[in-house]
Amino acid sequence: MTHAKKSFPEHSTVNAQIVDIVNEAEGVVSLHLAPVEGSFPGWEPGAHIELNLAPDLIRQYSLCGDPQVRDRWRVGVLREPQSRGGSQFVHDKLSVGDVIECGSPLNNFELVDAKEYLFIAGGIGVTPILPMIAECEARGASWRMVYGGRNENSMAFRAEVAKYGDKVTMWPQDRFGIIDLKSLLTEPNDGLAVYCCGPGVLLDAVEGFCAQWPENTATLHLERFRPKAGALDGQNTAFEVVIDSSGDVLTVEADRSIAETLEAAGIHVPTSCREGTCGTCETGLLEGIPDHRDSYLTPEEKSSNEIIMLCCSRSCSKRLVLDL
Repeated sequence: MTHAKKSFPEHSTVNAQIVDIVNEAEGVVSLHLAPVEGSFPGWEPGAHIELNLAPDLIRQYSLCGDPQVRDRWRVGVLREPQSRGGSQFVHDKLSVGDVIECGSPLNNFELVDAKEYLFIAGGIGVTPILPMIAECEARGASWRMVYGGRNENSMAFRAEVAKYGDKVTMWPQDRFGIIDLKSLLTEPNDGLAVYCCGPGVLLDAVEGFCAQWPENTATLHLERFRPKAGALDGQNTAFEVVIDSSGDVLTVEADRSIAETLEAAGIHVPTSCREGTCGTCETGLLEGIPDHRDSYLTPEEKSSNEIIMLCCSRSCSKRLVLDL
């Protein structure tokens, strides 16, 4: 899994009206959105949008409808037992007819070209994968998917994936136990692309198996909803950041992130998760040694010290020079 250094896109929003709310499974609803004016921006499989649910309550959700349809968006939302406020708001407060401000689609989980694909979905992690398997089917690409959940009643969009027949293996844990990753991932084929989205324990296990692969065989692509355990831990001390384009020097205090410091100085930095999982704030690093605390970059990318996530990472050196 690799990520290319990117420039920040222009931040834009669109107002959308909720035209339907569908119960997709136990604890899962889908929001069907229509643009208040005109049509929605285009998107490709793997993209997500931000929903501005309330002041200081912005959450991101994967688009799981048809990318070719420009007058409808669909997102799936799981009611989280330990919700930080977003999923609870969606389930308890939103109604058909409500208007929500939405961010333009962003995609840090793109569907790459490959000889064949293996998709591993856990629970609500099926949402970004739905348009991916539809795209693979339309291309005539070779693919298969394993979809796991606590039980069948908790697994959303079952009927939608069932139409693909034996290309999809449903894996309810109460019947079959945990997904047999060893048989799936021990010997990858050349040209295989593995996509996985779901709870952290599944992602960590998949990442562990794939770390043993020979080089240049298969590629792994992950999307996390939560940081890795302990990723954000560590002592916070003050340090300086330099904006390369202007030479401005800013002090990042111990109780502030780099992103918050830049924002306070009037420098726009796109962020979304604020936990180092989504890749939105990925920025080039020209000098200094970062303290990487994200759950997005690969170990190789972290060791290169060429990229940093501004929302959560800090510095091991007195100063960082940012490619901004």
